[in-house]
Amino acid sequence: AAQAQHGAAPPPLACRAVHSAVARMGSSVVAEPLDLVRLSLDERILIKLRGDRDLRGRLHAYDQHLNMVLGEVEETVTTVEMDEETYEEIIKTSKRQIDMLFVRGDGVILISPPLRTS
Repeated sequence: AAQAQHGAAPPPLACRAVHSAVARMGSSVVAEPLDLVRLSLDERILIKLRGDRDLRGRLHAYDQHLNMVLGEVEETVTTVEMDEETYEEIIKTSKRQIDMLFVRGDGVILISPPLRTS
């Protein structure tokens, strides 16, 4: 009740940690998560998707649903199979190159922006 009288509650600890980490990125303004995506335009990024798929490519466009257009894409698909004789898991990866790709945002699990050094 005391916070209601004196204004909004402070952001949760996790939000403060993100804000302080992002503040160290430099002079680029990051006020919300999509700003980090905006700063990655025309940069090579890593996207993890449902179904054990990873994409690395150049971010050309995105929207608020995390639909994205990527260029120069390398897709890596990881599959796990069971050897029927030894019952051991066999992990296989396959890769392919794609010139241009539309990624639907509801399959996105993680977006990793490019590594920035100061």
